[in-house]
Amino acid sequence: MRDLDRALAEIQSIRSQVARTVEFHGYGPTTLAATGLVAAAAALAQRAWLPDPGKHLPAYLTLWIGAAAISVVVVGIETVARSRRVHFGLAQEMIQAAVEQFLPAGLAGAALTAAVTRFAPESVWMLPGLWQIVFALGVFASGRFLPRAMLLVGGWYLATGTACLGLARGAHALSPWAMGAPFGLGQLAMAAILELSREGRP
Repeated sequence: MRDLDRALAEIQSIRSQVARTVEFHGYGPTTLAATGLVAAAAALAQRAWLPDPGKHLPAYLTLWIGAAAISVVVVGIETVARSRRVHFGLAQEMIQAAVEQFLPAGLAGAALTAAVTRFAPESVWMLPGLWQIVFALGVFASGRFLPRAMLLVGGWYLATGTACLGLARGAHALSPWAMGAPFGLGQLAMAAILELSREGRP
């Protein structure tokens, strides 16, 4: 029985290692494009209902955290379904590997948001730039099992996040397009790269 358990553990280890070396096809281009539209819709909503977000920070945070949550849920559902269809028996390991790559960036973003809003509310203007930089780190971490061109998207988020921190101050940093443009265009670019790299695949 002990030998059987050891053999099963070794098989699981091999499957996990294989999952980390195979290109991941669980992200759907259409779904990623939809998350770009979610970002654009959130920017339009902010422009219409939060003309002065600096005076309504809870509403501003609710809007963008809500947009992020919607995107995560939509992408998560699609990723599970698509991975089961495309990766067959390795689906669970592939999904786990994908989550492990991006989860640290997500947790870092949540921690930064909590720390800034709780202990340094005067620095909330930095959040759009910080969110983009953290997202860039998640893209870079996932780059080894995604098309190489995806690193360009990571570079985009790093550049836009740095620009937000370096060029914007105060209320201008919370402009709806400080989030809407980078994430809208970045997610559409990500979707285009996946579509071009997977032509003819399921």
